[in-house]
Amino acid sequence: MAKKQFMLLASLLLVLSVFLAACTGKDKDNAGEEKPDKDTGKTETPKDDDDEEEPAEDPNAGLDFPLTVTNTGTPIDGGELNYALVSDTPFEGTLSPVFYSGSPDNTVMSFFNESLFAYDGDFLITNDGAATYEISEDYKTITITIRDGVKWHDGEPVKASDLLYSYQLLGHPDYTGTRYTFMISNVDGMPAYHNGETTEISGITVSDDDRTISITYTEATPSLLSGIWGNATPRHHVGDVMTGEVTMEQLVASDKIRTNPIGFGPYKVSKIVPGESVLYERNDDYWRGKPQLDSIVLKVVSSASILEALKKGDIDIASIPVDQYLNAKELDNIELLAEVDLAYTYIGFKLGKWDADKKESITDPNAKMANKLVRQAMWWAMDNETVGKELYHGLRFPGTTLIVPVFASFHDSSIPTPHYDPEKAKALLDEAGYVDVDGDGFRENDKGEKFELNFASMSGGETAEPIAQWYIQNWADVGIKVQLLEGRLHEFNSFYDRVEADDPDIDIYQGAWGVGSDPNPSGLYGRTAAFNYTRYTSEKNDELLAAISGEKSLDTEYRAGKFKEWQELMVDEVPVAPTVFRYYLMGVNKRVTNYSIESGTDLRLWKWGVTE
Repeated sequence: MAKKQFMLLASLLLVLSVFLAACTGKDKDNAGEEKPDKDTGKTETPKDDDDEEEPAEDPNAGLDFPLTVTNTGTPIDGGELNYALVSDTPFEGTLSPVFYSGSPDNTVMSFFNESLFAYDGDFLITNDGAATYEISEDYKTITITIRDGVKWHDGEPVKASDLLYSYQLLGHPDYTGTRYTFMISNVDGMPAYHNGETTEISGITVSDDDRTISITYTEATPSLLSGIWGNATPRHHVGDVMTGEVTMEQLVASDKIRTNPIGFGPYKVSKIVPGESVLYERNDDYWRGKPQLDSIVLKVVSSASILEALKKGDIDIASIPVDQYLNAKELDNIELLAEVDLAYTYIGFKLGKWDADKKESITDPNAKMANKLVRQAMWWAMDNETVGKELYHGLRFPGTTLIVPVFASFHDSSIPTPHYDPEKAKALLDEAGYVDVDGDGFRENDKGEKFELNFASMSGGETAEPIAQWYIQNWADVGIKVQLLEGRLHEFNSFYDRVEADDPDIDIYQGAWGVGSDPNPSGLYGRTAAFNYTRYTSEKNDELLAAISGEKSLDTEYRAGKFKEWQELMVDEVPVAPTVFRYYLMGVNKRVTNYSIESGTDLRLWKWGVTE
């Protein structure tokens, strides 16, 4: 690392000193494996015999956090609980499962809205939710029956036609959201409806009593048990697009979604201060019985203020930025719960555009980032291990593939993936023909033209800027000139607006995915997936995603094999480079009881309480 660059980085924040002390120019041990040849025509850089490595040790070994609070006292009757939405920006306020896009809105919805299905510890639907289900022998039809007594917050019964309405919205030709994914398009007759060829979805039928709905799929799929859409939409409340009562655009902007939403969850919205806070009151008609608390207050609290709010007792439950873990441990009025998250952070390479007419990604073979050797080199150049160990105290650890470790049956840790090796990165760039022509220390592209990249990254917390600058320095060390888009970090909502719109000023970006309960990656990386922000497509990718989703994948061993092939493909093609997997860390006031973050727990929202 050049001395001048070293000093520039050191001036950012004192916290960077831990990074710079670790930057010795030597390879990291046990950070990953060498990537093997693939049948893609690519020529691998020669390596020494001792360059092969054994699989890295489990990076989260030795971390032992509880999943459930230790307070087992009897909760008082009623009470109010304060919950923090830890964010440095307001929540957007699109409070509909059909239309929302960001995790802050999902958090706001989680207190008043719920799926018709319950899920077990393996993220599979059960018959313990607001609806029960039966699946046909050919695994192509699911019949869903809503329980008696399940009511919207305005007292109207939840109907099978309300679930149908969600499917009608998701598949509507005017739908501009991001959730027209495989489990929607696979419904029999949905493509014709989506293309405006018919006003009916032939694969969905509703019983005369409006309590039962049957959904038939074109292809049997294992995602039926983990990825089925189970969120109903209250047609009577928000208005009916199908009859022309409202347009799709009016519906998205409606107060019935933004400031006066209803669900059938344990708490109902009493008051929303847009972007700032929500007061929820107990839903005494909740189908499972009366919830424990009288009310819950959700407040947006900045990452810089959250520990002080927890210390004062102003907040009872909050996700804690893991870079603040050491200080959080010192608070004696809270306890910390943590678990490996269904999420990962990544660097995305812009490779094309979204075609709104065709509703699919179009990869541009002439995109600035089209050369996969350059993308591979940028992954090899990133020192993710130091980020996890030094800034996040081991609570984040190097990402390897695009299937998170929580999905143990499908995440394949045996796949060799890039790890921090700047010399390997340099060799790949040389192979790609990216060399320093003018002697300024930065490489030109294979045509001898300047190669400078605009990097979009989000604001949020003290580590956001240092991490972005750390990766910029990593890339500079191998001769790639990268600069922050417009010289700064960008607010969450505007960041994703620009990434989603394929802003031509963005070459690479740092994002994060919460992957949900279904390991199937089609909704993030499929050709027709609106969430495929890199716009990467290939016939091989189509083939493997179809296999993962298809009937043969009802055989778990076959499906695991296709998951492995897909992970290997994405390691080789690198439309995105995973940076870190992560723990999520929750701080919980010791007065809180019946709270757990364990998957499939019985200690759900309606049981949360306080003992004082």
